[in-house]
Amino acid sequence: MWLPTLSNDGQPRYLALVEAIATAIASGELRPGDRLPPQRRLAWALGLNPSTTMQAYREAGRRHLIGGEVGRGTYVLASSREASLFRLKSPEPDAEALDLSTNLPVLDPDDDDLQRSVTALCARHEMAGLQGYPTARSLRHGALAVSEWLRGRALEVPPSQVVLCAGAQQGVFAALLGLCEPGEAVLVEGLTSPGIKAAGRQLRLPLHGVAMDEHGILPQDLDRQARATSARVAVLTPCLQNPTGASMNALRREAIAAVARARGLWIIEDDIYGALGDEPSLASVLPERTLLVSSLSKTVAPGLRLGFMAGPAALMARIDPEAQATSWALSPLCLRIGSDWLQDGTAARRLAWQREQVLQRWRLAQKLLGSRGVPSPHLWLPLASGVDMARLCRLAGIEAAGSAMFAVGHEAPPALRLSLTAAPSPALLKARLERLSGLLAAARCDE
Repeated sequence: MWLPTLSNDGQPRYLALVEAIATAIASGELRPGDRLPPQRRLAWALGLNPSTTMQAYREAGRRHLIGGEVGRGTYVLASSREASLFRLKSPEPDAEALDLSTNLPVLDPDDDDLQRSVTALCARHEMAGLQGYPTARSLRHGALAVSEWLRGRALEVPPSQVVLCAGAQQGVFAALLGLCEPGEAVLVEGLTSPGIKAAGRQLRLPLHGVAMDEHGILPQDLDRQARATSARVAVLTPCLQNPTGASMNALRREAIAAVARARGLWIIEDDIYGALGDEPSLASVLPERTLLVSSLSKTVAPGLRLGFMAGPAALMARIDPEAQATSWALSPLCLRIGSDWLQDGTAARRLAWQREQVLQRWRLAQKLLGSRGVPSPHLWLPLASGVDMARLCRLAGIEAAGSAMFAVGHEAPPALRLSLTAAPSPALLKARLERLSGLLAAARCDE
């Protein structure tokens, strides 16, 4: 019988049990389909009131970690690892905890760009016309703006080969839906984003993880997996990969492109973080076989929900011939503001500010925790042998994401991901990382 050790950090016992369930799922101790002990039996074993375990199971169910069926018991849900990344939040969150578990861009509390843009639209009496559906003209305007924006990624893509969507996640989903048959193998990084895992699960596409190193996926393993699975599609994040922060250098991009050409692979490139780094996209060396998917969420403003797909015309036609599954979901107001910002320099200015924030926070993490690699909005923190880093993060007042949330398959390396840009201020991030660094040093001394 699974029997957790409950933390004694002052929080209600039912929440301590929920946290223990979530931690066990994230570490792989509990796997999808595993049956949890009956509530009364667990209460007796832990010395709790049965109402406490009942409340904990109810809360864990609300967070989509577990599910129950009458006569069958309570089981870990198949979506629990990814769901826990977004749902491990108490209804009354601990004011002392710094949540670095979810990748969020830095938000400037003094930013008035949105207010300025909306005020200008109101002054020109254009708001009424932005309450309907996207028009052909507004979509052409947006595609032109994105085409110009992509030159910053060393890409020359005509507007006719740009399809707009309501965020990169919708773009990846639409691409997989258009290019793959149910049950068809799809290649991804061995550690990939929860969104890609969720898309594979929803579309019933088995994902096969490709081995990685500090420069991204290994060409030889991509070739091996392509031959072994007969996969036709790979979803990759070559620049500032989530969760590891790895970026492909020129040699790696060329090697991956060679494998894709040799094996006839279509590449869906998730370039959501690309503009925050210095490496060009994979599409720049493999334009004929790459569909680049991105948005303004991590670089300009997450609330605009303006995403886009760009690639060969033949590929775009297969994904969404009438653009009904993608562009139709856009908010005309967000589309208008996003398009204007891309063309009037606002987006470029905001991107430069975000890059500076990433660099500042990365250098801070490098100083305190010894971060390696290129500056990234998220820090991949390998766990030292014999050190319970997850516990140290909790003691330091930090919520982190465990490696099991990103691992494809059951094997997950001992590591945590910290979203450096999720902290509301550099000062708060510095204080918590200093606390974590001190706890880590003390733990190593005790070994």
